[in-house]
Amino acid sequence: MQSSNPVLTRYEKTDKSGFAYDEGVSAYSQAATAGAAGADTNAAFQQITAAGGARLTINDVIIKTMAVFAITVVFAFAGWNLVDSQPWILWVGMLGGLALGFVNALKKVPSPPLIMLYAVFQGLMLGAISNWYNAFAEGQSYEGIVVQAVIATMTTFGVMLVLYITGIIKVTKRFVSILIVAAVSYIVLGIGSLIWAMFGGGGGWGIYGTGFGLIVAVFGVLVAAFFLMLDFEAISQGIKLGVPERESWRMAFGLLMTLIWLYLEILRLLAIFSRN
Repeated sequence: MQSSNPVLTRYEKTDKSGFAYDEGVSAYSQAATAGAAGADTNAAFQQITAAGGARLTINDVIIKTMAVFAITVVFAFAGWNLVDSQPWILWVGMLGGLALGFVNALKKVPSPPLIMLYAVFQGLMLGAISNWYNAFAEGQSYEGIVVQAVIATMTTFGVMLVLYITGIIKVTKRFVSILIVAAVSYIVLGIGSLIWAMFGGGGGWGIYGTGFGLIVAVFGVLVAAFFLMLDFEAISQGIKLGVPERESWRMAFGLLMTLIWLYLEILRLLAIFSRN
């Protein structure tokens, strides 16, 4: 099943005439020649991808995801503490993250340094935005909005992972189609809301400042949450296809993008609650 996350789709477009099928046969032959027959040959092949290197495992994805996540958290603390005295840090993080997001998404071979640098910029942006939301919520006598958003994000991630692993929700073609339509609709609505907010609509909040704001915010959280299912499916397919281990960096990058999106949606939802 193809993921709608653009950074997790490349290795899903493979078939026996594509992604190094012939090289995989060659690698198998080399392993058979160099090692003993039977179990030893099979074990050797299991460690060789069609591209001639180590095959991807779930541990690779977990380790890389934890690495970029840790970098993001560290620089989020920096962004939080710097934004009051240096407000421009928000725009540096936002624009830098946007630029690196496009670069990493378009690269044919994942670049660990650029992906980690993306985590740095996104961390600065998240810290600055979180500080702003926290100040806003405290002004509404609503405490702990950032901690609640973090807990809600991690909880949602865990719940969606369980739903995927247990097969309670299956990633089918219909599921992907519906989610894509929902995401595109939400993006269009978000752009319209932003333009309206720039002219003072909704008290500067756009559609989120209206009576429909809460409904739209909940919709945004649900769309972001279900996008995690597509990422899980893409990772599962990547492992089954035996893609190179280096692709774990691309997968970690994709997961980080979705988690950041989910966190921001939850943070906005809680801000609407605090205002109400």
